[in-house]
Amino acid sequence: MGQRTETFDVGRLGLSSGEGRRIALTVPVEPFSFAGQRYEVPGGAVEAQLDVSHTTNGYSLRLRFETDLDGPCMRCLEPADHELSVDAREIDQPDGGEDLSSPYLEQDELNVQAWARDALALALPTQIVCREDCLGLCAVCGENLNDAEPGHAHQSAPDPRWAALRELKLD
Repeated sequence: MGQRTETFDVGRLGLSSGEGRRIALTVPVEPFSFAGQRYEVPGGAVEAQLDVSHTTNGYSLRLRFETDLDGPCMRCLEPADHELSVDAREIDQPDGGEDLSSPYLEQDELNVQAWARDALALALPTQIVCREDCLGLCAVCGENLNDAEPGHAHQSAPDPRWAALRELKLD
């Protein structure tokens, strides 16, 4: 388990050009909303590996971690424990332009917490589900279709456009 930190001073590593280090960190990750639902990392932090390499005049950075994500299934609202693997990379080269400037590194101070949160958000699937074949909820009664009897169905409501014909008396 690494040191718990929100930011990391890469300058204090004293790396010379071409040199690199791997650091174990515990990075806090705050709960977040995704598709209107609240999700969180168990324990509120991830155990991450930070690789820092000093280039000629900047840094090459890599952040890796695996975590579970707790929150509801987007189809049936039951708990959906989802495992994620994150492998994010950043390059920061002064005077290299926007493409070579990391938004997480400022004056050798790396905002690891913001980077971990953004990398986690980019690793999310389009839908977080409890299982791939989740059937969701019944649109009429709200019953969990994963637990419902086979053939769960409701009588459809009559079409309101035909209401006037029901009032006809054909005697």
